[in-house]
Amino acid sequence: MSEKSHCGPLQIQKALYPESPRVCHVALLHPPGGIAGGDSLEVGVRLGPQAHVVMTTPGATKWYRCPRDAARQRLRFSLAAGAALEWLPRETILFDGSMVSTDLDVELAAGAQFLGWEIWCFGRRASGERWTAGGLRSSSVIRQAGRPLWSERADLAAGGGFGASPVGLAGYSVSATLVAAGAKIDSALLIACRTMLPRDRDSRAGVTALPNVLLARYLGHSSQEAFHWFASLWRVLRPAQLGLPAVAPRLWAC
Repeated sequence: MSEKSHCGPLQIQKALYPESPRVCHVALLHPPGGIAGGDSLEVGVRLGPQAHVVMTTPGATKWYRCPRDAARQRLRFSLAAGAALEWLPRETILFDGSMVSTDLDVELAAGAQFLGWEIWCFGRRASGERWTAGGLRSSSVIRQAGRPLWSERADLAAGGGFGASPVGLAGYSVSATLVAAGAKIDSALLIACRTMLPRDRDSRAGVTALPNVLLARYLGHSSQEAFHWFASLWRVLRPAQLGLPAVAPRLWAC
């Protein structure tokens, strides 16, 4: 890591190099433990040519009830030629009454690659809490050399029809997406990913290949199972796409 700075409690912890000096592992830390109404979190990451970074979080991201103002998070990732960023956070939990706005913007130069995921938990099912009030606005865009590779937007109202619709959440409380972007997905890799399924049977999952993009989707009731499935896919994708064995962040063992 050549430079880091922060304003407020959001910060990057000490850089670690458990694989080799060329792969930097860092954890994004928010000591307050949750995001409340009116909070605005912004993360900017710039990778130089051939740089390789693995980013994770030490625990779940919690979005608290917002009686007045919405809470916001913006992620801006810029990767120079040949760079690679693995964004592997733990789950995101929407408390009942949370008003959330998130924005992911990834700019890839030629030869750069991004592998990341997001696991959304709508309410706290283990505590008997459903997400019945609030809303979520989400925007994700990945470009390479200025051309869009993948873009997705969502505007969800808690307690609305989307949660129960068969073309929406279908009654499930956890929705997750994995994206691998920046390199061609060959048929052998796609087949290998499709042979892997979540362990919980009461879930829906699928893997799709687009030009230079692989998408994996999960619908279910277990953020832990979504995480385990994504981690298993990551162990297949990382050697195939990045040419490195799958060395998990140390925080995953905690």
